[in-house]
Amino acid sequence: MESYELYCLSDRRFYDTPGRRETGHPDFALATRPVPAGWDHVAGELWMHYAPTGLRLPEQGWKIHVSAGLADAERALEAIWEYCVPRGIAFKFLRSEPVLVMVNSKSAPRGSSGKLVTVYPADEAQLELVLKELDLLLDGIRGPYILSDLRYGEGPLFVRYGAFVSRYTLNEAGERVLALTDDRGRLVPDHRGPTFAVPPWIELPSFLESHLAARNAVTTDELAYTIEGVIQFSNGGGVYVGHHNGTGDRVVLKEGRPYAGLDVSGRDAVARIGHERDILARLDGLAVVPKVHDHLVLGDHHFLVQEFVDANPLQRELVRRYPLTHPDATEAELAEYATWATEMVARVEQEVGELHGRGVVFCDLHPDNVLLATDGRLVLIDFEVATLAEEQARSALAHPGYAAPGDRQGPDVDLYALACVTLGLFAPQATMLLHLHPGKAFQLADLVAETFGVPRVALDGAVRTIVGPDVTSDPEMDTLPLPGRADWTDVRAALTKAIVASATPERDDRLFPGDIAQFQPGGGINLATGAAGVLYALAQTDAGRFPEYEQWLRDQARTTESGPGLYDGLHGVAHVLAELGHRQDALDTIERTLADEFGARELGMHSGLSGIGLNLLHFAATEPGLRGPATRVLDLVADRLGDVTDVPELSGEGKPRAGLMFGSSGPALLFLTAYEQTGDTGLLDLAEIAVRQDLRRCVRTPDGMLQVNQGWRTLPYLEEGSAGIALVLDRLLRHRPDDELRADLDALRLVTRCGYYVQPGLFMGRAGLLLAAAALGDDTAELVRGLGWHALPFAGGLAFPGNQLLRLSTDLATGSAGVLLALGTALHERPVSLPFLGPPQWSESVSRRHLSEEV
Repeated sequence: MESYELYCLSDRRFYDTPGRRETGHPDFALATRPVPAGWDHVAGELWMHYAPTGLRLPEQGWKIHVSAGLADAERALEAIWEYCVPRGIAFKFLRSEPVLVMVNSKSAPRGSSGKLVTVYPADEAQLELVLKELDLLLDGIRGPYILSDLRYGEGPLFVRYGAFVSRYTLNEAGERVLALTDDRGRLVPDHRGPTFAVPPWIELPSFLESHLAARNAVTTDELAYTIEGVIQFSNGGGVYVGHHNGTGDRVVLKEGRPYAGLDVSGRDAVARIGHERDILARLDGLAVVPKVHDHLVLGDHHFLVQEFVDANPLQRELVRRYPLTHPDATEAELAEYATWATEMVARVEQEVGELHGRGVVFCDLHPDNVLLATDGRLVLIDFEVATLAEEQARSALAHPGYAAPGDRQGPDVDLYALACVTLGLFAPQATMLLHLHPGKAFQLADLVAETFGVPRVALDGAVRTIVGPDVTSDPEMDTLPLPGRADWTDVRAALTKAIVASATPERDDRLFPGDIAQFQPGGGINLATGAAGVLYALAQTDAGRFPEYEQWLRDQARTTESGPGLYDGLHGVAHVLAELGHRQDALDTIERTLADEFGARELGMHSGLSGIGLNLLHFAATEPGLRGPATRVLDLVADRLGDVTDVPELSGEGKPRAGLMFGSSGPALLFLTAYEQTGDTGLLDLAEIAVRQDLRRCVRTPDGMLQVNQGWRTLPYLEEGSAGIALVLDRLLRHRPDDELRADLDALRLVTRCGYYVQPGLFMGRAGLLLAAAALGDDTAELVRGLGWHALPFAGGLAFPGNQLLRLSTDLATGSAGVLLALGTALHERPVSLPFLGPPQWSESVSRRHLSEEV
């Protein structure tokens, strides 16, 4: 999965690709070198690709990865170019130093981190030769260990067997993933995890056996400690719980991997481990910090051994106590929580003061780094970026919701984070918005005071710390037309103004800024994250028609490479084009999808067969030529559905997901729609099975809500959660009443009566709950009003942040267009819905039959 932080490099307001030339981040010098004669070059967003013209590589094989730290990157790139170009060997490399830092950062995905260059040998003979020769040429270059690969020798070379070209198959969870061909000619998943593994039908080349043996020889057996379990992993290393073999004392071992887990200063995890040891030594004797027991090195990995504190993070305790994630929180519950949160802020402030008394600035204060011990202690952990007060330094690696802006130095860094804790305990994660608009602090404080009964004056100090002592108000926030407080028409106009102001019709990759998924093939035009979804929301809510933008979509639909999916592909684009009156463009777009091998698609509505089938059924009502493809897709879904107990009781984490977009509720909606067109009650049977599959993956919470169960958390959302399942179950119950299922629906819809959701978006946030409540006929007033928690000004209009809250988004799935559509379902004068989630569309014959059955 791509890191959202990587897409924050280019623009302070919106997610964008790190390869945008106008961002001020220069590429490596090698990237500007003229392309050699007889070579092809493709400049990707992250990678620069080079290959001899006409070279035909195998579809899969052994690939070589080169790793390098910042100091050696340019030298490594130069050596690779000078070696590969004369020999006609294809390769690619990361395009810039900021990209290299980000993909090696602490939060980067561990399975893919560390790679600077990929080299593609034509066969095993060339693999062996290239490794031997590059091992000499790259002598002395050091870089992070690539966890997914096998290291060759002691240098920066690593190997892995995998795909050279992009092919896809379904994994065990029913998701579409990159594939390899096995020894029987079948496509199987190309596993890319953080451990080296060889596909079972592939034999490790003999010249690599000694390197595998060397890898396996490194164990923890020589440690004086036994590791019992993992607390967490990061790209910089793991944090483990264990005990001392001699004394039996429980300890925490914090690992630092060399050249990995970089911060903005370029320091790796090893440097930060050593720094943390020195800081904790300075703080020795304070009860607020863990004691240091040991520091050791194993195979270049450094371990800091600390006291084990039996405790819960403040963040976990917040989640357990927070009343607004439960339905219908009472005034007494809100007051009780406010008392606890206020006490926590005071305790954290006192302990931070103790650090400052020793001349230390924490620089990474946030609720996950505050432990509430069972013995009553409050303990601060993770001092790897702490600084000395006298240095007047800025933070180099901090939680984005608590990271001080660049004008704060020394102790002021902690005071800013403490102010964010003050607001964040009442508005979880909302302090992420302060980097987008610091004046949001005024409104957050007003909402906290209004919701929890906290005296507004008690929050003034935190607000002044965030915005500055001389700032008394924020005119942009003061005049912002907020949902539930301003008229619907004013809110709609403000949302539209911000969306239109963000448009970039001069670009061909995307028209409206949205989630990072829009930079995948077809993501800039599709329904979820692209132009189609934004134009759909604007048209549905009568916010306006924009011929220039519609023409952009029509032009891109003809040429953009994309899959056939409803929300991430061409079927969604076709649906919107038809809604906008461009029917021939829509039919032409659908025609582009009909050659697809639908059998290799997942079942869900977002990307897979259910969404494709729904759109084909929709068009087949007036286009008889599409009845055959529609029936074929319907049959495929029916054949693969299985029985209720054929799905596990947990969703995700390597298992098939539940819910509307990726689970069985999508197939259920397809069967219900087909039933409404044909009257075939067998389709109702299939719909009920599908709905019960999703209900099987739900769990009832202590307060009576039915939510999708992921094992470690439960989900209420439209995409994967209660709200999406509720919409389809309600549709089923219109045709087949059932008391047991009605009770389940009541438990599912309880999630719309909670007071707070971390994100505002349609698929995974408050807007989706609003859309569900409106469709189910429930009260929506508080859901509408609650959108104010995340409302922000932009270009004189109203905007909302996307997933992860790091940047604004205008798309349907995560941003302002989705909020606009959801508000329309509750407030607009005519019916508004997502495609196929409106009132049932009965055919005339089925409608007559249904009426006679009711009579």
